[in-house]
Amino acid sequence: MKNKIPSSVFLLCWAAAAVTFVAPDFAWAQVYSGMSAGGTIVLSNFSSPEARTLLIAPSSADKAGFDPVMAPAEKISAIPKAFKEMVEEAARLHGLDPNLLHAMIRVESGYNPRALSAKGARGLMQLTPDTARRFGVSDAFNPRENVRAGAEYVQWLLKLFQGDVELALAGYNAGEQAVIRAGYHIPNYSETQKYVPKVLAHYK
Repeated sequence: MKNKIPSSVFLLCWAAAAVTFVAPDFAWAQVYSGMSAGGTIVLSNFSSPEARTLLIAPSSADKAGFDPVMAPAEKISAIPKAFKEMVEEAARLHGLDPNLLHAMIRVESGYNPRALSAKGARGLMQLTPDTARRFGVSDAFNPRENVRAGAEYVQWLLKLFQGDVELALAGYNAGEQAVIRAGYHIPNYSETQKYVPKVLAHYK
């Protein structure tokens, strides 16, 4: 089963969910990603010439035959309760799907509010110093400030790229100018090429 991800948010959600839940007998949570000859991101639950990179490996629960249909929702989402309300608040404030923010946080920091990258990106949504200043953040390690600014940036990027989720995510990772220089395509940066499909795979 292979899914090509269009810009439509509905189809994005459907494709990511299909990748996750199809064929439970074959490690339902593994996700491979790649790029088609036409430049479309491909997500698949098996390795193929168009999807070679393993983004999400099956967990021990998957290998043991864990049935996702019977799992409590909170165990599937694994969203810390301390951050759930503030993410939903930021999403409402900026007209976003909270699931998109949660997918980004899961990839960016794994919900570690003290996360610090080698490049100086900080907090839940890994704000760079420039982005923090740009959106009025005084303490990037403050979870509420961090999520509020990250959500505002995502909203701004979605407006810039006319609702294209893939380009907005690419802009968040590489900077909007990199996307523009690439001709409004995902820049050919290894990190960004992996980041966008990984967030989409988590986005349900």
